[in-house]
Amino acid sequence: MRHAITAISGLVLLAIMAIAGTIAFDRPGMPPALANISVPFQAVDLSDLPPISHVTARDGTDLAYRRYPGNPDRLVILIHGSAGSSIGMHALAKALSDAGATVITPDIRGHGQSGAHGDIAYIGQLEDDLDDLMTSLDKTHRASETTLIGFSSGGGFVLRIAGGRVGQRFDRFILLAPFLRHDAPNVRIGTASGGWVSVAVPRLLALSLINRIGITMFNGLPVLAFAVAASNPAHLTTTYSYRLSANFQPDDDYPADLRRNTRPIMAMGGADDATFRSDRLQAALAIGKPDIRVDLVPGVGHIGLTTTPTGTTAIVKAWSSRF
Repeated sequence: MRHAITAISGLVLLAIMAIAGTIAFDRPGMPPALANISVPFQAVDLSDLPPISHVTARDGTDLAYRRYPGNPDRLVILIHGSAGSSIGMHALAKALSDAGATVITPDIRGHGQSGAHGDIAYIGQLEDDLDDLMTSLDKTHRASETTLIGFSSGGGFVLRIAGGRVGQRFDRFILLAPFLRHDAPNVRIGTASGGWVSVAVPRLLALSLINRIGITMFNGLPVLAFAVAASNPAHLTTTYSYRLSANFQPDDDYPADLRRNTRPIMAMGGADDATFRSDRLQAALAIGKPDIRVDLVPGVGHIGLTTTPTGTTAIVKAWSSRF
C-alpha cells in the first residue's frame, strides 16, 4: 500500500512539473505576415479619421473610441477584429455614418489606445468596459435604436455580449465573419484561420486546466500571436494573453449564447473569405439558432467585407433593413 501511495504521489508530482514547465516555457511562435490581411487595410483612406475620445472605465483606465456623426436616434457600436483597433473599422464606420447612423468605434482594452497591448486584468473585463462605455453614452446620447456590430473576433465578442448580461443594452446584433470557436464548422481546420494566428496549444490547455480549479495567476501569459507585418504599426497588437484571448470571443458554448439572446441577430460573411469557411457559417450558427439570417457577399474576402465598397454597402443594406 505504501509503495502504491508513493508511486501515485510521484506521478502527481510529475504531472504538476509537466504542467508548470509547459506554462513557463511554451510560447506562441510569430507567424509570417499575411498579405491578404494587411493589403486591404492599406488601401483605406484614413485622411478623415476622427480624433480619439476617451471614457473612464470603472477601474480608472481611459478607454479610447472614435465618433462618427449621424442620426442621434440610430446608434451603432462597431467592434474591430483581433490584433486591430478602431482604425481598422474606418471604412465601414464612414459608410454607416453616411447612411444615417451615429457610429462609435472603440479600441477594445488591450488594443489601440486602450490600456496595455495584448492583456486585460480578468476575464469579463471587456463586458464591464462595454457596459461603462454605454453608461457614458447614455448621459449624452439617448438613442431609440442601438445596434452592436462586430467583425471577426469582434463578431465573436458581439455574440458573447448578445447572450450575456450586457446584451440588454442593445436592440440588435450583426456578426461579421465571426470567429466562433477553434472547432466551429466555419473554421479552416489545420490552418489556424488561414495562417492568421499561431497558438501555444500546450500552454493554452495547461492554463485552461488550472483555471478550472481556480488558479488564475498565470493568465497574463501570451497564448496567441498574430501574422502582422514586421514593421508593425503602433495601433496593432501582436500577441494575446490567455485572459484576453478567452474574453474576446464567444463563451466556450457559443450555441448557448445564441439561445440566450432575446434580440434580433444576423450574420454576414465574404463569399471569398480565405480565413474562415463562409459557406459553412449558416451551419455553424444554426446549431444554436436554426432560423438565423446569414448573408454572404459575392466577390469579397475576409478583410474586404469591412473595407471595400461592395462589402460595406452590403452591411449598410442589412443594417438599414432592421432584419
